[in-house]
Amino acid sequence: MGAMTWTTTHSRFDAIICDIDGCLSDEGTAPFDLGALAKVAAHNRRAIERRDVPLLTVCSGRPQPFAEAMCRAIRNTELPCVAENGVWLYHPGTNVYDMDPSITREHLDAVGAASAWLRESFGRRGVSQQPGKSASISLYHDDTAYLMDEVMPAVSAGVQVCGWPLRVSRTERYVNLDLAHVSKGTALERLFEQTGLKRERLAGIGDATSDLAIRERVAFFACPANAIDELKTKADLVATRAQVDGVLDILDALID
Repeated sequence: MGAMTWTTTHSRFDAIICDIDGCLSDEGTAPFDLGALAKVAAHNRRAIERRDVPLLTVCSGRPQPFAEAMCRAIRNTELPCVAENGVWLYHPGTNVYDMDPSITREHLDAVGAASAWLRESFGRRGVSQQPGKSASISLYHDDTAYLMDEVMPAVSAGVQVCGWPLRVSRTERYVNLDLAHVSKGTALERLFEQTGLKRERLAGIGDATSDLAIRERVAFFACPANAIDELKTKADLVATRAQVDGVLDILDALID
């Protein structure tokens, strides 16, 4: 199962690996900046038609349908994208859904057991689980401080007591429980194997801790202005504008 080998001409990079939340869209409920995304789509259209600029694909913790929809919005019809923090590769060109083959029935059962425990233990307190995930869990509460300061430590302790093979982490608004052996990094390694993309011909864009996996696998890494300080210190370029506007500035810098 694979995708076509992707190369460009007259460009330093073949592809750009970009996070979604905090880069192409807000992690909260703010509307998409459709005008800015249309400019990203125009860039990708040029990449596909002329092969003289790198094609941008996404690498996200969002559920697969969200990542697929973003690929459609930005006209990535060729390169696979990473969804659910590495659980899925989605191939836009062939419409293939590729779950990490190392995920076993036992792993899925553990995620299911954890989900049931979380629902019973925290659901009545207003903690909800993000729909659409297959082998991971994302917890949300409208009081972010409560979620991070009270719920997250209790969840971490419960996972340890039960022995579930899960990694507990956080983003700006969510607490994530992912299979310990699956990550954006493992998915990117699968993507590179299937497409022939090479580190020295790749650029990356991210804003959060999980995007260190992108940083470690590309030759050039950039951040929008809203990125966390830890990531900015590891970036080759930090845009002066935030989120998708910053991504557009990064695209311009990569083309120049």
